[in-house]
Amino acid sequence: MDELDRKIIRILQENGRASNARIARDVGVSEGTVRRRLQSLLQDGVIKVVALPDPEVLGYNTEALVGIQVDPDKIDSVARQLAALRESAWVSVTTGSFDIFSWVTLPSSEDLGNFLKSEVGTIPGVRRTETFVNLTVLKRNYGINL
Repeated sequence: MDELDRKIIRILQENGRASNARIARDVGVSEGTVRRRLQSLLQDGVIKVVALPDPEVLGYNTEALVGIQVDPDKIDSVARQLAALRESAWVSVTTGSFDIFSWVTLPSSEDLGNFLKSEVGTIPGVRRTETFVNLTVLKRNYGINL
């Protein structure tokens, strides 16, 4: 991946619907070059084209980061089960005080409480959770800075 690929990706991060012609004008190459580069980036799995909805607009007014302590021999199993839950936006096995972190989105704080008790709390191997409820989103960026 070179600087041209990075420029194309940065433009798409700002506007995922930018046309090849617009990208070509912005980076100073032909539309065909942009088309070929995008095809290669997609085929190589460097980028994916997805729709990223705004949770609040869709009625999911409660977002939280859940830290989960797990029995050491069950970390992978718990992580897979958490990742399979519709409410989990992302799940990561980590180091430190928590073995796993999961970002979850739900309609209300009541739904969050029920989710923690009936879904997360019933997974074999979960020892303890600590939930950090999101109060305000100041930045919502879905990619890395290139």
